[in-house]
Amino acid sequence: MSNLNNRIDFVYLFDVQDGNPNGDPDAGNLPRVDAETGMGLVTDVCLKRKVRNYVQISKNCSEGFDIFIKEKAVLNNEISDAYKDESVKDKKDAEKTDAARKVMCKRFFDVRTFGAVMTTGENAGQVRGPIQLTFARSIDPITSLEHSITRLAVTTDIEAKKQNGENHTMGRKSTIPYSLYMCHGFISANLAKQTGFSSEDLQLFWDALKNMFDNDRSAARGLMSAQKLIVFKHESELGNAPANKLFDLVKVQKINDGVPRSFKDYKVLIDKNSLPQNVTAEELL
Repeated sequence: MSNLNNRIDFVYLFDVQDGNPNGDPDAGNLPRVDAETGMGLVTDVCLKRKVRNYVQISKNCSEGFDIFIKEKAVLNNEISDAYKDESVKDKKDAEKTDAARKVMCKRFFDVRTFGAVMTTGENAGQVRGPIQLTFARSIDPITSLEHSITRLAVTTDIEAKKQNGENHTMGRKSTIPYSLYMCHGFISANLAKQTGFSSEDLQLFWDALKNMFDNDRSAARGLMSAQKLIVFKHESELGNAPANKLFDLVKVQKINDGVPRSFKDYKVLIDKNSLPQNVTAEELL
């Protein structure tokens, strides 16, 4: 496993067609939206969930690539298992927390990638993950549509009797006709060394961003696709330019006069001539 020695910042573009990329449970599961601007939002938590799911499927929870925050997991049980490791049992009480933290980083991809709070049971400390993501924000304001849907079945005998055997259930479904979203990400080489996040882990993370939507299909989410992954690599561990200045070099322009309905309606420009010294830009997608 090779260490990361360079700070990395990246821009990630993905889109949705006829789907709900991230429902808001506080708003009847409607697509998340910035109430002031009408721009659509997708939370960092939603995107990390998809990364976790991809890693879990692709690595099948093999040694070193298990997932800490996974469906139906009991987190304190996982922390307790870390305390059973020989490297922890042999330590003095004052050293057990740090030893357990290292075991958790070694076992779980998402702990050494995104970090975790592991103080809810036996104390395994807190981990600051080297990879952090912003909310994804749509390029243009979104239009949220609601559709009436029917199901030719009911859930109980009481409902069936009320309908005299008709057994129809009405429901609603929310979608966005089309929207392109942009997310920004940051990778700290310094924190990567602390958690054991390696260049091999980084490649797996890139693979997840490129392929995770194809392994996370559902009727509710419609057609979601990864469209662009632009990576800014710094020569140094601490970085050679502010991230926001690099992100400003990426421009997304609408190239048609009508309402966007596909990625072809946009053009993504990267001003590589204005790159600061000792920073490179690469398109991985």
